Order: sequence, then structure tokens, then C-alpha cells
Amino acid sequence: MVSYTARWVLPVSRPPIRGGVVTIERGLVTRVDEGWRDSGAIDLGSVAVLPGLVNAHTHLELSWMRGQVPPSNSMPLWAAGLMSLRRTVSLEPAEPIGAAIAEARACGTALVGDVTNTLATYEWIANSDLSAVLFRELVGFSAPDPDLLVRTAADQIAALPPAASVRASIVPHAPYSVAPALFDAIRRYAANRPVSVHLGESPDEIEFLRAGTGRWRALLESLGVWNDQWTPPGCGAVEYLERFDLVNDRLLAVHGVQFTDDDLARLRRAGATVVTCPRSNAWTGAGEPPVGRFYASGVRVAIGTDSLASVGDLNLFSELAAVRRLAPRVPARELLASATEHGAAALGFADEFGTIDPGKPAQLIAVRIPEHVADVEEYLVGGIDAGDVEWLDAERELEPRNRTLTPEA
Repeated sequence: MVSYTARWVLPVSRPPIRGGVVTIERGLVTRVDEGWRDSGAIDLGSVAVLPGLVNAHTHLELSWMRGQVPPSNSMPLWAAGLMSLRRTVSLEPAEPIGAAIAEARACGTALVGDVTNTLATYEWIANSDLSAVLFRELVGFSAPDPDLLVRTAADQIAALPPAASVRASIVPHAPYSVAPALFDAIRRYAANRPVSVHLGESPDEIEFLRAGTGRWRALLESLGVWNDQWTPPGCGAVEYLERFDLVNDRLLAVHGVQFTDDDLARLRRAGATVVTCPRSNAWTGAGEPPVGRFYASGVRVAIGTDSLASVGDLNLFSELAAVRRLAPRVPARELLASATEHGAAALGFADEFGTIDPGKPAQLIAVRIPEHVADVEEYLVGGIDAGDVEWLDAERELEPRNRTLTPEA
């Protein structure tokens, strides 16, 4: 058993504790309390101790694309550039995946919602300190046998070696890339698993759903995958997904840049989660997410970085700073909950991550805080460099987790 005291302890599930103490026994938190008089605790000094962060949306297998897909003012054009680059390789380069995991850990990330088309990230994550929900993403706007696509993906997942830190689900990519029959097939498989969908991301997507026209249709036609039998639903993105019974408390609606108040109300009533990734939205030309309206609607909000193809780093503190700029009136405590507690709940890991509470694994980080800081929550959402983040190790020391991984590490 070991106890630590710090200038600040942020349980997230309750207000920050100045001079708090955290006691860890056999890898689990056993006590969180005020600790000024705990003479036996190890004093960590001017740091804030908080739960490891949750990156609710990323694509680690695209890490080799860092800086190679230029920013665009049109998401379909940006996506075309990404697909063109991806066709230059037969397999996702492996080493950048390990480097990206190490980068995420060094920035304080404990849990990710990782979207993959190849399952290339599974072994790397399973052999790292990171935990994950692996979203095996399916694309098929004119797929002749959607059920076969889902069964094949399910067999691939079943063949993976077991890893307690990684769970898997099969998910659709987006309304403009998934046929109605494939949405139905995925829903039948999903059952009680979390489902992540790129939704309401760009103006082009809304035009596509309302009228079946625009740049997404042009891209599908140029790729030879347009389905002449498809009829535009003539509605918004959330209402469209409701038609497949996918809007529920297990849904992660990612991006939502174009969400209306009605969209947000539908998601809130269903208990769904909006995952915002504002830095990526700016890069891809999707637009600026209405983050303030997300919070005002009462919907649960989580935060993701998206992939290194559309963002400069995997530092979730940098994403928090972008969210803060877009939502200056939202309390910092709510933003921090989005990067911890809400992300963990959305991914189905609420019992293990997101808060510092007795009985939970001690996946804790310590962030250096200047002596003069009075509002620690506001300081943390202003952006933190990786060099100021360390993992609180059960062996009575602060241990930076920034090693380069190999699959066998």
C-alpha cells in the first residue's frame, strides 16, 4: 500500500481536492481524501493528480500518414486525398502504430476508441499499457452481401488472441459510405456493444442525405461504388440513423459539426454520446463544431483527436484547449469530464476508467502545475505539454510512459 499527496487531486466524480491524498493498494485506489495531515503520504509537490485521459475517437492505423494529407476546405476532397495515399501501400506500416501508442500514453491517455479497417492495431494495443475499444469499421455503399461482410469481420475478431485490455465491436463508417442493408446487418451484430459512427460531419453529408447530390455522390461515382437503387432519405443524419435503431445509449456520434438542435435533442433522449474532434474538423474542411450547443443540449460529450492524418499530435490536452476556445462559457469541470468520465462511460469502461474512486484501477497521471495557479481545472483545459505529464506508478515513483513499442514489448 502506498499513499500520495499532491497540491491538487481531481477525482472528476467530485470537486478538486486541494492537498488531496490518494491511497493505492495492489493496483487499486482504496482512498481519495483530504491529506494535509497524512504524514505517511509521499508528497508529489505542485502537481495535479487526475485519472488517465480517454481519447474516444482515433485511427491509430493511419499514424503513418502524419503530415501527408494536406488540409482542405472540402471534406470529400480531403478524403479522396487520403484514399489515394492509402492505395500506395498494401499493408498499414506497423512501426508508426507503436510510436503513436507511445505518444498517446506520454500525453496521459489511458483508454482509446480506436477505429480500424484492418485490425492492424490490435496486437500493438494488446501489448501496450493502453486499453481500447477496437471499432472494426465497415464500408460498403453497394455491398452485394452485407451479412457476409459482417460475418467475415466477426470471424476476424473471434480469431484474435484474448486481451483483457481490448474489446471489439463492428461499426459502420458513415451514412455516405454504408448501404442501408449494411447498417441493418451491423445493428444485428452490435447488440449491446458500443457503436461509433462518423455522423453529421460535413455540409456535403447533409446535402447527400437530403437530395442525393453533391461531392460525396461524385466521389462514390468516381470510385465505381455508386448504388443506383439507393434513395436519399430526405432527412438529417441522426434521424437517418434512427431508422436503423442505432441511436441509443451505446452510440458514439462522432464529429456532429452539422448537428441541429433537433439532432442533439434526439441524441440526448436516447442517451447517446457526441464525440467532438475540433482540430481534425478544421483540417479536413468539415467546419467548426458547435461545441457550446453540444453542452447546452444536455447530451453527453466526449472528446477525440481523430487520426494523425488530420491532426498534428495525439495530445488530448491540446484537443481540450481547442474545445475550450470554441466553448468559453462551458465550465472547465465539464470539459475535463468529457476527456475522462464521459469518454469512459461511452466506451463501456466506466467501472475502470474516467474517475478516481475506491475500487478502480490506479490509472492516474500527475500534471505539473505552477505554484501560482488557483483554478486548476481552467489551467488543465488550457493545453498541457507532454513533458509536464507523468504516470503515477504504483512503485512509489513518477514514471514517464514514452517508450517506443514493439508488438512483443
